[in-house]
Amino acid sequence: MEQPLVKPQAICPGDTIGIAAPASPFDREAFERGVGVLESAGYRVKIPDNLFSRKGYLAGSDIERASQLIKLFEDESIKAILCARGGFGSMKVLPSLDFEAIRANPKILVGFSDITALLVTIYARCQLVTFHGPLVTSLGTGPEKTCTALIDAIGSTLPLEFKPSQPVVLNPGRASGHVVGGNLTSICHLLGTPYEPRFDGHLLFFEDRGEAPYRIDRMLSQLYLGGHLDGIAGIILGSFQECGSLEDVYAIVKEAFRYMDIPILAGFDIGHGTENLTVPIGLEAHLDTENGSLRFQEPATYKDTS
Repeated sequence: MEQPLVKPQAICPGDTIGIAAPASPFDREAFERGVGVLESAGYRVKIPDNLFSRKGYLAGSDIERASQLIKLFEDESIKAILCARGGFGSMKVLPSLDFEAIRANPKILVGFSDITALLVTIYARCQLVTFHGPLVTSLGTGPEKTCTALIDAIGSTLPLEFKPSQPVVLNPGRASGHVVGGNLTSICHLLGTPYEPRFDGHLLFFEDRGEAPYRIDRMLSQLYLGGHLDGIAGIILGSFQECGSLEDVYAIVKEAFRYMDIPILAGFDIGHGTENLTVPIGLEAHLDTENGSLRFQEPATYKDTS
């Protein structure tokens, strides 16, 4: 029997945000700028003692990074967890995570890129709503809209709505489903593992960076041939930075889903682009290509009224 969906508590100014480094080490200056943005918005920031650890291209050993994340979930003084950087390493901590502890201590978890592995797995294993949004190191250089969207997503009790800044309809239609997705490469790397995500009945979103068009075609082909796209309700495309021309990317996507009569809407400011809006993973939403919108049916968080 599937567990009911769990929404984390909304965060308010004065609350504490814990910082995790589950993937690669990061630039200290960019990190400090991002922390400054959070503090300017009124939040307290808690930095674990081993946050700046390094082990080659990772921010510490797999066990250390997993333990750090679990401790942040279990820390009652912390209301939300933001990841410092992506890069690589999130999938390597999955075998060491205590998913029961995470579900017992539901909190906001925010990140993107390599952090996709954590977001989709924690949603699948714990039925906890997670958040595809900016990293601490990207907050300091991002536009104000990125920060505002983050605060709206993790602090508001109103349903969210997104509209592409440059909408492109690849296939018209309307559909509803729980939203899931993230970095296309990271998702494909989970296939064939115990953490392989399931997308049937979902609205699926993709974004990526630095992948040539033929690689995007290869990844979508892998998803299709493996049956991982069976039963999906719709497709949402975020940014594809340094992936060749958008026209080529969109043509590949349109070809990949030519056998499916599902809505496909591109142009959302999600991912590695200049703006990176915060999108809840796990919540039900309605995709409508006619008015160019992704509208969630309920708030992503709840307010504690006790």
